[in-house]
Amino acid sequence: MTAAQDTASRDEVRLGIVAAASQLLREQGANAVTTRAVAQAAGVQAPTIYRLFGDKNGLIDAVAEHVMATYVAAKSAAVHAAEGDPVADLRFGWRAHLEFGLANPELYALIAGRGTAGLSPATAAGIEVLRTRVRRLAAAGLLAVDERRALTMIHAAGNGTVLALLETPPAKRDSGLGDAMFDAVLSSILVSTPATPDTTVSAVAVTFATVVPDLPGLTDAERALMTEWLHRSLTSPHENP
Repeated sequence: MTAAQDTASRDEVRLGIVAAASQLLREQGANAVTTRAVAQAAGVQAPTIYRLFGDKNGLIDAVAEHVMATYVAAKSAAVHAAEGDPVADLRFGWRAHLEFGLANPELYALIAGRGTAGLSPATAAGIEVLRTRVRRLAAAGLLAVDERRALTMIHAAGNGTVLALLETPPAKRDSGLGDAMFDAVLSSILVSTPATPDTTVSAVAVTFATVVPDLPGLTDAERALMTEWLHRSLTSPHENP
């Protein structure tokens, strides 16, 4: 067997194990994803799982990456093709996020429980998609806060909403909670009259920040410094002169 064939065979085995673990997770929950159960479902020996993934946690991460990567790929295609109203596009992404979390409760709980372990690559990619949507709002002059604050607020509110819904039995869930939370976040990050560009100092600064990376005649360090100045100005308490 050539090295290329060996690599292909290894990848096929790995994909088979991930698929088997994904099915167990989806149908029976996280507790069912044991090394023995996955090995049996995938038709391999337990040592193969340890060799390819290190341990059970490594396998769970691989399953999360597999499912999340598929979801994020769909989101990426949607956001890059998006045109028109950036608020409607953001609402579409918000609803898709909630739908994914409710459709994959066990996986979502695993992802949300990473804590200080940091973001998985697929989750980080999802945040980049959200960053693109927030940038469209800023470029349209609709943001009342800086992009970093808007991104963090939307991300935190989205995760919190999913977890709150998952903690509630399906029959007792508030079907309007998702939209209510989204509207609450919008009221905090958008200018008061979205149909008309805001010309206040803060709104202009937010919009200007979107073009800083493309300003000619500046070094990367100067652009970074200008971005930091704008962020500091927008997030510092306002003081009367």
